[in-house]
Amino acid sequence: MRIVLTTFGTFGDVNPLIGLSLELKRRGHAPVLAIPEMFREKIEPLGIEFARVRPDQDPHDKRLVAMIYDIKHGTERGLREFLFPSIRESYEDLLEAVSAKGGADLLVAGELAYAAPIVAEKTGVPWASYVLAPFSFFSAYDPPVLPPYPLLAKVQAVVPGTGQVVARFARYVTRKWPEPIYELRRELGLPRGKDPIFDAKHSERLALALFSSVLGEKQLDWPEHTRITGFVYYDGDAGVQELAPELRQFLESGPAPVVFTLGSAAVLDAGSFYEESARLAEELNQRAVLLVGNEPGNYPKRKLPDSIFVAEYAPYSRILPYASVVVHQGGVGTTAQTLRAGKPMLVMPYSHDQPDNARRVRRLGVAEVIGRPQYNARTAMRPLRALLEKPTYARRAVEIAHAVRAEHGAQTACSALEEIFKK
Repeated sequence: MRIVLTTFGTFGDVNPLIGLSLELKRRGHAPVLAIPEMFREKIEPLGIEFARVRPDQDPHDKRLVAMIYDIKHGTERGLREFLFPSIRESYEDLLEAVSAKGGADLLVAGELAYAAPIVAEKTGVPWASYVLAPFSFFSAYDPPVLPPYPLLAKVQAVVPGTGQVVARFARYVTRKWPEPIYELRRELGLPRGKDPIFDAKHSERLALALFSSVLGEKQLDWPEHTRITGFVYYDGDAGVQELAPELRQFLESGPAPVVFTLGSAAVLDAGSFYEESARLAEELNQRAVLLVGNEPGNYPKRKLPDSIFVAEYAPYSRILPYASVVVHQGGVGTTAQTLRAGKPMLVMPYSHDQPDNARRVRRLGVAEVIGRPQYNARTAMRPLRALLEKPTYARRAVEIAHAVRAEHGAQTACSALEEIFKK
């Protein structure tokens, strides 16, 4: 099959599609990744066909990252100022990718690919949807943490039925956001359709939940044809990279370090995270690795002791098994890798699904959570010390890792896609 896979976002969004594409290719299919231009140089060396879909993203645009990670208005601005104004261009590019080379047999779309359901409807190409975190289902039975309204999560925990009210509230607040999508549908002669933010993004044929069942179990109000597959992993450029020799030597030359990281996007809006993290490690007398990305401003300004190693990047699948604790932003990709490595974590969530992911791993007994505005060496000391010193966190993390490793996300998801054509 020629299968077009499309999404928007960061490497945390794209890496699972790379993992799926490599598995599809291994099975003899022809995957096409239809995503923004910034990812081309990572995709084509893997022998995977690439198709550009606008809007383009600048991987170094710190302004955009800061905008979308604003906890109050980030989601709204990301949709209304970045994705929705370009919906026509997204539609045209994705339509071209789906129609090329005799046409696609299947379209697989992430929730931010708002043009995908329209392309499927106009072309008749069967399509499947996927989400990366339970947050995206917005269940009234397992209500998510809404970044702008964190107190609602506490209310939902003690007042039965609050989830229904929260769901209606969210639909009311966002009711005018998708107007550009409705306008495009009118121009194409299509009916208004379902709410793009909550409903239309899910395929009625197959909705893949590309996360572990330990993070979230299927709820009554999820799409009927939802399949929880387990996490889909990829964190290399051409296969999984090895660790740099200097970093490997550091990891193997002493006690397990605390690893501090902000994933692939939040690292562009790090603030004082790495400076405070270095101070935190020193005050707790802990060895540490700071994964600072390629932003020069993320490097601590003072000379660090030999017990702290600074690196731009290291593949999580290689470095996290060496860690004692992982301190991170709560992105689902980083969370998945930490769960697979069997390590406790301190989560400092920014926005979007991150606060909800943080609550879920804390509920699993493998994490502590601290708010981003509160994070500094003093305030983070108590939760990090607890994670380091209380063996219950480490034991529970190992238990969860066994469950996560028993799932085979890429294989399960690809088999589900193949089943569409066996019926």
